[in-house]
Amino acid sequence: MIKILFICHGNICRSPMAEFVLKDMVANSGLADQFEIASAATSAEEIWNGVGNPVYPPAKAELARHGIGCEGKRAVQLKASDYDHYDYLIGMDSMNIRNIERITGHKAGDKIRKMLEFDGSGRDCRDPWYTSRFDETYQDVVSGCTALLEYLRNKGLLHS
Repeated sequence: MIKILFICHGNICRSPMAEFVLKDMVANSGLADQFEIASAATSAEEIWNGVGNPVYPPAKAELARHGIGCEGKRAVQLKASDYDHYDYLIGMDSMNIRNIERITGHKAGDKIRKMLEFDGSGRDCRDPWYTSRFDETYQDVVSGCTALLEYLRNKGLLHS
């Protein structure tokens, strides 16, 4: 079982988009039983009295445009113990990586990676909270998730 946790600032846009895009990809490839995929936030800004906000409506709408649902997903906060549970903690941008390191007490490396390192660009996944370009974020997420699956395939971790 490959355990992947996508992480962004609030867990209402980029990381849930990545979570549900990858879940869709592995389901369509017949690989879903080989994965545990989730997402989390580095902040508690979208969590009120222990209950996280749902996926931001424009992010949910962008996923729906591609036939991907995200019903029931609510923001949760990253915990230090997530480092031990997950094989990969994938941040959406450089600030996420710094916050993941701070929260988990571990440095970026094999387990803690930036999403678009996998596609070779190494750039930050565009944040639609500031750009309102959910289509561009979706493109970044698809590129990162596709490259992540290829990375896992090349490492011999996926079984057909």
